[in-house]
Amino acid sequence: MAAAAAIISRPLRRGAGWPWAAKRLLSQSGCGSVRRGCRRPAQVSGKSTLFRRGLALSAVSCLGYEVYNFISHSAVVHASIKVEEILEQADYLYGSGETQKLYQLLIQHKTSEDAEILWRLARASRDLAQLSSTSAEEKKQLIYEALEYAKKALEKNESSFAVHKWYAICLSDIGDYKGIKTKIANAYIIKEHFQKAIELNPKDATSIHLMGIWCYSFAEMPWYQSKIAAMLFETPPSSTYEEALSYFHMAEEADPNFYSKNLLLLAKTYLKLNNKKMALLWLTKARDYPAHTEEDKEVQKEVMELLNSIR
Repeated sequence: MAAAAAIISRPLRRGAGWPWAAKRLLSQSGCGSVRRGCRRPAQVSGKSTLFRRGLALSAVSCLGYEVYNFISHSAVVHASIKVEEILEQADYLYGSGETQKLYQLLIQHKTSEDAEILWRLARASRDLAQLSSTSAEEKKQLIYEALEYAKKALEKNESSFAVHKWYAICLSDIGDYKGIKTKIANAYIIKEHFQKAIELNPKDATSIHLMGIWCYSFAEMPWYQSKIAAMLFETPPSSTYEEALSYFHMAEEADPNFYSKNLLLLAKTYLKLNNKKMALLWLTKARDYPAHTEEDKEVQKEVMELLNSIR
């Protein structure tokens, strides 16, 4: 990649246009090469002239093909460099918590065919929807847009763990605007994609954490929803707090202290399992977690409420 980038960035010499490039390509390709010091006959016959014309046309055709290949390759390399620059900017803005700036950067590339750009746009759309300053109407629109971007990313690259993860997240968000039947039906698909994300990258703590949330949600599903699910599906989705706990611990092992909500959910799951001692341990860790985002602040608020209720 570095060598290719060097070719593109190298300026052409002044006055060096197509003839110079053509000569270079012609000599490199071996098409129509002429030996130096080879005398031309003073007179040539008609057949010889035709032969030379044919040879010249052949050389021009070959040259055209080589020039076309050179330009095409250059365009691909240039496009690749541009994508890398966009991704670098996007990751910097995401790491800085600049949600609106990140969205404005990526929305300019919503027609991109690159899965790496598209799943980041899905994430940015969803993050913007979660801001307290976003209206209910805007939130719904952004969530549906996020799913479309994630779906397109999945069509472009099924080998990316991040694509599977964000497709599952965005599909889950849509459930808030759908009926119980659609929500439960989507749960199977969501689980599939979280599991695929973990399979593709077993060290991604976020995917493991989200699988834990899936388990936790179905472990605490209200009885009436469980009844509806049993009526609608032969084998409705189900899970246990023990299974959820195992995923939250796995996430913490993969990347210790990576997310305030994982600490909170470890505590809440231990409370569900009537283990107050372990719940207090994780609540304390969650309380001491530095709050960088709005979500972190919400987590700390819930942590303080739980600590006050169980002491």
